[in-house]
Amino acid sequence: MNVLVTGGAGFIGSNLVYELSKKHDVTVLDNFHTGIADNLKDKITVVNDSSRNIGDRFSNADIDIDAIFHLGIPSSSPMYKENPMLVGSAINDAMNVFEFAKKTGAKVVFASSSSLYNGLPTPNKEDMDVMVADYYTEARFGIERVAELYHKLYGISVVGLRFFSVYGPNERAKGIYANIISQFLWEMQDGKIPVIYGDGKQTRDFVFVSDVVRACILAMETDVSGIFNVGTGVSHSFNDVVNLLNNALGTDIKPQYIENPVKNYVAHTLADLTKVKTAIGFRSKYSLEEGISEIV
Repeated sequence: MNVLVTGGAGFIGSNLVYELSKKHDVTVLDNFHTGIADNLKDKITVVNDSSRNIGDRFSNADIDIDAIFHLGIPSSSPMYKENPMLVGSAINDAMNVFEFAKKTGAKVVFASSSSLYNGLPTPNKEDMDVMVADYYTEARFGIERVAELYHKLYGISVVGLRFFSVYGPNERAKGIYANIISQFLWEMQDGKIPVIYGDGKQTRDFVFVSDVVRACILAMETDVSGIFNVGTGVSHSFNDVVNLLNNALGTDIKPQYIENPVKNYVAHTLADLTKVKTAIGFRSKYSLEEGISEIV
């Protein structure tokens, strides 16, 4: 199968490309905004460009694309706060991907976000009302709505995966936009004190990137369309994260607690996995402790 991965040099994308390349012919489309070439292995075809140019790049190509993973979407709320115009470009880029799929018949699996739940009661279910509270969630929800339109109007097969708090290898290039687990790990490895907003009792459904990759591939291989959660169904506090990192590193570093400066801060996230288990058979395999052991 010929598979195209937008954002394939990024954190999640590069982990996905590595797994896909074991069985499929993979092409990466990436503008290297947050992705880096070092994340990719040899023998991967790489096209340095934006998702908005997918049609120009591949309509007359020698290969027929069977499936597209659209991960080339700015993935952090602060990016949109710094540049609100990203909302329009993210939606337009996705529309170009969907247009290409409409013409070629390729299946699309795209990255969405648990940020759409934005403080709703846990566990978070896909049929909950979306809570758009910033530019980032507007972009993600906009992409979901456009995807649904393309499915209803043109019959394209399209799956949106609402990733919860993803962590794992190849995240270094994201820097300040990386998951809190990675940020705490890098600080503690350097002997620095991690800073926690509030009392550290806020919780997240932390999901290891290998589980996310497996969910992506299951979504590609299964005859299904729609929106699905991807998490573990278990949440952990930031205090838990520091304790587990200390155990893994053999350290005893105490975090610094400061007043939370973030408006509308989300206290808890937790994925309800009922729908995704039924639709594609996804269950997470990595506990938080096991995932941390993979990156320490």
